[in-house]
Amino acid sequence: MTRLAKWPRIVLTAFAFAVVSHPSHPQALSDRLEHVVKPYVDAQMFMGNVMVAKNGEVLFSKSYGMADLEWSVPNSSTTRFNIASMTKQFTAASILLLEDRGKLKTDDLVKAYLVDAPPSWDKITIYNLLTHTSGISADAAKYEPGTPDKLVFNDKPLIFQPGQQWAYTNLGYIVLGYLIERVSGQTYEDFVQKNLFKPLGMNDSGLFSFVTVIPQRASGYWPGSNGMENADRPDARIGFSAGSLYSTTEDLLRWEEGLFGGRLLSWIVAKNDHAVQE
Repeated sequence: MTRLAKWPRIVLTAFAFAVVSHPSHPQALSDRLEHVVKPYVDAQMFMGNVMVAKNGEVLFSKSYGMADLEWSVPNSSTTRFNIASMTKQFTAASILLLEDRGKLKTDDLVKAYLVDAPPSWDKITIYNLLTHTSGISADAAKYEPGTPDKLVFNDKPLIFQPGQQWAYTNLGYIVLGYLIERVSGQTYEDFVQKNLFKPLGMNDSGLFSFVTVIPQRASGYWPGSNGMENADRPDARIGFSAGSLYSTTEDLLRWEEGLFGGRLLSWIVAKNDHAVQE
């Protein structure tokens, strides 16, 4: 219960809009949302899926552009996209689930679990990593995917003392993923599949890899001077627990409803029960 005030609600659709009012006619809402998206589509700045839901009801769901331009395969509601940094919320939920199960505490020092971390990390807690307040620099460690995977630490000075400032960092969430593996005894991929995706029926979500054959995977593109171009394709595993998951808008809605509906974490169940009582 002590963590309730520290974890704000997160909007979890791949491309979301806040619905300020609910027009009486469904077509009016659809027209409004189409008016927002269409300029980006017309300017060849956006291809993908848009879903808007309220209280479990899907108000708008539409696909734009191609999942594969070279084969003229259009996007659909089940197209699987690399969700990049949205991966971090699943990593955070995994840490909180391990805390729920008594496997760790978010106030614990990181070095209690990762003993190879350098002296400069002595005061960094798991909570610091979760909230981007650790002070570690981007080159303070390097994740090396493989069998087994490795986290190679560099004894770099902190850019600020833990908890004193805020600085967004992918590395912090990569460290959290590595910690999840060490504490759970499972790979990060297996942990999120068995403990997050399967319980919520998220059958179109997983760990992105260019080696793995992933049905209905979207190719990556970005706007070029003459239209859409193939995006660079670095090793997707490097993003690991900070940015290597894929999902669909339909699965992300299942995630939103399952997580905040109290199907995963006990303190959200308690919060919901308290709200009902009030």
